[in-house]
Amino acid sequence: MKYVLFAILLFASTSVQSQTLVNKKWLNKEWDAKWITCPDEDPQAFGVYHFKKTFTYPASTGKFIVHVSGDNRYQLFVNGKYVGNGPSRGDLMHWRFESFDIAALLKPGENIISATVWNFAEKKPLAQISYQTGFLLQADELQNSVVNTNRSWMVIKDNAYRPLDVKVRGFYAGGPGEQFDAAKHPWNWNISDPAVLAWPAAKETIPASPLKSMQAYGEPTGYVLVPREIPAMQETNQRFTVVRRSDIKAGDFLKGKSPLLIPANKKISILIDQGWLTNAYPSLSFSKGKEATIRLIYAEALLDKNNAKGNRNEIEGKRIEGIEDIVMADGGDDRSFRPLWWRTFRYVGLEIETKEQALTINDFFSTFTGFPLAEKARFECNDTSLTAIWKAGWLTQRLCAGETFFDCPYYEQLQYAGDARIQSLVSSYVSGDTTLMRNALIALNDSRFPDGLTQSRYPTNRIQIIPTFSLVWITMIHDYYMHCKDDKLIKELLPGVTGVLDWYEQRMDASGMVGATEWWDFVDWVRQGWTNGAPPGAYPGQSSVISLQYVYTLQKAALLYKAFGWNDRTTHYEQQAEKIKTAVKNMCFDEKKKLVADLPDKKSLSQHAYVLAVLTGIISPEERKAVMKNISADTSLAQCSYYFKFYFTEALRYAGLADQFTAT
Repeated sequence: MKYVLFAILLFASTSVQSQTLVNKKWLNKEWDAKWITCPDEDPQAFGVYHFKKTFTYPASTGKFIVHVSGDNRYQLFVNGKYVGNGPSRGDLMHWRFESFDIAALLKPGENIISATVWNFAEKKPLAQISYQTGFLLQADELQNSVVNTNRSWMVIKDNAYRPLDVKVRGFYAGGPGEQFDAAKHPWNWNISDPAVLAWPAAKETIPASPLKSMQAYGEPTGYVLVPREIPAMQETNQRFTVVRRSDIKAGDFLKGKSPLLIPANKKISILIDQGWLTNAYPSLSFSKGKEATIRLIYAEALLDKNNAKGNRNEIEGKRIEGIEDIVMADGGDDRSFRPLWWRTFRYVGLEIETKEQALTINDFFSTFTGFPLAEKARFECNDTSLTAIWKAGWLTQRLCAGETFFDCPYYEQLQYAGDARIQSLVSSYVSGDTTLMRNALIALNDSRFPDGLTQSRYPTNRIQIIPTFSLVWITMIHDYYMHCKDDKLIKELLPGVTGVLDWYEQRMDASGMVGATEWWDFVDWVRQGWTNGAPPGAYPGQSSVISLQYVYTLQKAALLYKAFGWNDRTTHYEQQAEKIKTAVKNMCFDEKKKLVADLPDKKSLSQHAYVLAVLTGIISPEERKAVMKNISADTSLAQCSYYFKFYFTEALRYAGLADQFTAT
């Protein structure tokens, strides 16, 4: 007999690391600091820039808090030591800033505060919104205002960087690869160096304004500043596991114990295996090798001659392809490269070509990064396959959780409502941390259009509307309400809930079902008779699947409105749900055959219609068990994919068959 023990945690909204450092006065007035950029450079073009300020600091006076932002992103340093990065992703009306206490990194006398800022411009990820290249730093206290960004800062463009197009199979929405020419990089730029005195002064651009400073004329100048609402990302160094194949004896260089020498005038390839999939910043340390090139290729898995991945552990007859970085050595000592943005990989290929000078690889490791989720819940089972699934599932969740949830880290790094609902529940139940769940609800609310719908994914610089994902957003709000005491946020979101439900109500037809709709009515990736994930009848109308998803959402929304005393709305949505249920039952049910069809013509059948009929209560409690058993075995039905299996499993639980989820 198999057994499962699942220890569930109490849910809690975690405290936000940097919010405790935010002085409320900087949320209510225009900042003294100004946004700055590099003069004589196109603020919309690709560029990597180094900003620097030298100042005198007396003996420690306690905290030294600074509030920092950038566009697209920044890395902050004090006296050459890394402080943090940001800003966490948002949009122009909700542009984040981070708060850091840098007192521990300061010393009496001369100090240097600096930042690397980059703009990926037209190569930026779909998840990245931008106004123009810029950097902003505001001291919390007047006595420390010497560090405020203005014309006293110096800046230089780093011409070592060039974006590389990414060529992968399938849709790609991430950022570019990077080419780094060590000969053009200003080494030691963020420490004391006389050469820095020749840098030009930074150019002031626009005021730094939080929402409550918007008064006269009401015209935001670029960004509306808001504090970061999530903790800093975890960053943990990790070693690569093994060299799987190499044209040269690799030795122990992966352990950081001995360098790897590449002779002059050689072309060599090395395939390195991390051992598991990871999101990380690879760090390459090298010396000499003037004019040598080092290509770093990152892949989730290797490909065979048919471009199939197959067993991820097998390498025989397979090749690596994917996102690439290219490093060009300048012949100097103790050079290093770490890409500006992290990479997703299990395998890393090094393709090295040297010229007249030998190249030394001093070290190669990576730094894992991700939202700091802790695995606090426990799963125990005497079926080892389920234990392995748990481990793989939690690793997947960790890799799909950064500053937002990701649908996938390698290809897209976008936060879709459909994926985020499931990710929210998984991360919350395993870690007890609902921070990203809350963050996703707010982000999607920020994405709303005047017609009431949310965007399908957010933040993003490319609009996509999936009305059914707006429904999923509402069910996420219900999930959050059921697990967290955060009435203030729920109340703020309820007007948006009304907007989504009203959009659907306006599209009801005379039959009582959802009629013709616009945009992409995605429900699930089904190949049997569906079009791009939309069920039959989605666009002309009278789809039982779309109508029942609306009912499923109305029922959860009614519970929210009831909880907050909005009785008229509660009654209206309860009645609306019952009307649609009646219409679907009259038009798409066959009581004799116990059939739930996708359309009134009853020619198309799917597991999805049955699942939603169970979840919405159209199928009676007495019949649920038989229905779920039947559709589990009936392969003639359009089948639920992995994504919709979440709802399938929920229906099994409604039917008292939760123990059968492994059989589906």
